Amino acid sequence: MSHAYRATVFAALLGLTRAASKIGDFYVQNDFCARVKGASDDYPVTYQDPHTREKTVHGTADGRRACLHHVLTYTATQALVAGLGARVLGIRVHPGAAAAALAVSGVTHYLADRRVPGRGVLEKLAAKTGNTRFYELADAGLNGAFHLDSSWHHGWETVAALIAATQATSQ
Repeated sequence: MSHAYRATVFAALLGLTRAASKIGDFYVQNDFCARVKGASDDYPVTYQDPHTREKTVHGTADGRRACLHHVLTYTATQALVAGLGARVLGIRVHPGAAAAALAVSGVTHYLADRRVPGRGVLEKLAAKTGNTRFYELADAGLNGAFHLDSSWHHGWETVAALIAATQATSQ
């Protein structure tokens, strides 16, 4: 496979997985997972059902389950969009490379989205890189944690697209 073809495949897969990640994060993820995925026993989350108005309190086990459920639906969305897109574009992604790419995306997504206060990967990374104030920013229409989360996902999805493109061929 030529370098130009590989670069084209990489760009196509990155575009497909980027679009799929936004769909998975903002349309597929349900309200419960979005609100509870960072819950812990030390920092429980009270969830109010939007339909029944019933309030429930959730700790570590529920937070882990909610985050895992979100990551599974997110990764499935990426697999579906990238798989269908690759087929339409005539790209055959090696199954092992696809599985490795999806694993990288899913595992790193879980690590970022399990935002337990004081223990989350993104919060720790922000502290180590001198970005704690930006991470905590939540005014003037900005949310630093959201932007750092998005940057984290973009970076790892780029790695995943590189992995997926390594053994791709044309159909």
